[in-house]
This record gives sequence, C-alpha cells and structure tokens, in this order.
Amino acid sequence: MSNEKSSFWWSPKGLAALGLIGAVSYFLLMEHRQHVFVFLPFLIILLCPLMHIFMHGGHGGHGGHGGHEQGGADTPKTMSGDSAAERAAYQRGLDTGKRQTDHHQH
Repeated sequence: MSNEKSSFWWSPKGLAALGLIGAVSYFLLMEHRQHVFVFLPFLIILLCPLMHIFMHGGHGGHGGHGGHEQGGADTPKTMSGDSAAERAAYQRGLDTGKRQTDHHQH
C-alpha cells in the first residue's frame, strides 16, 4: 500500500461536503441575493484566512519550524537548508537594527 495521505476533499465525505457547500451557496445567492451582496466585501476578506488554512494542507506541514539554533534568544529560527552566508546576513541585519534602535532611544 502507498503511504501517501489522500486529500480529504477527494474522499467520499469531502465530495459530499463540497456538494453541500455548493448547494447552500447556490440557494443563499438565489434566495437571499440582497442580503448576501451587502456582506460581500466582508466575505471576500474572510476568504483570505480560509485560503491560507486550506492551501497549506498539501505541502507536508511545518516540520522545520520551531527550533532554535544554539546561541541565545536572538538567534533566528532556521530550516535545515539555510547556508552560513544567509545566517551571517541575517545576523548583520539584526545587529544593524539593534544599533539603530539604541541610537534612536538615546
């Protein structure tokens, strides 16, 4: 058997959910058009976080997040593919930002 995880949306329950969502959306738009169009700008804004949630499902999660390298609280979170040059550039930017912040506070 394959170890691949199939998408929920292509399972029988997922297809049923899509059908139900489609039917409810159709009847909402046909029967309550005036009420729905008033809230259309808010629905579009609501779509942004929903797209973010659902579109992150297929790339394997966030396994590289959460770990700090040795070195303290100011050390950036890095993924395994970061090069020494990228880490050094990050550190230079961090140091420059700290100097500018200290300069503006005094």
